[in-house]
Amino acid sequence: QVQLLESGGGLVQAGGSLRLSCAASGRTFSNYAMGWFRQAPGKEREFVAVISWTGSTAYADSVKGRFTISRDNAKNTVYLQMNSLQPEDTAVYYCNAKRTGTFTTNDFSSWGQGTQVTVSS
Repeated sequence: QVQLLESGGGLVQAGGSLRLSCAASGRTFSNYAMGWFRQAPGKEREFVAVISWTGSTAYADSVKGRFTISRDNAKNTVYLQMNSLQPEDTAVYYCNAKRTGTFTTNDFSSWGQGTQVTVSS
């Protein structure tokens, strides 16, 4: 059974940084795209960033230049380095993995518990 365990969230002041981790288990994810989504209170879940199995990356416009996604295939783990955090980044952050195709919220029916990120002003 595939499991994704997000960690690293917390409370940080505006301008601060956090590093999220997502450990995947149940299969080898080295040939999977892995990425992050987030859901703010009262809003729909949205795409944040994705990294392909080759290392290509893509970001939502709202986080470009501030967030960096990376992966360690040996550890089946994907990371999200978040810098210059702003109150609007406050959300529960989720990771997911997919073998092929698009990487949007509609492509996934199963989600982990996520990790809460709260940015105070």
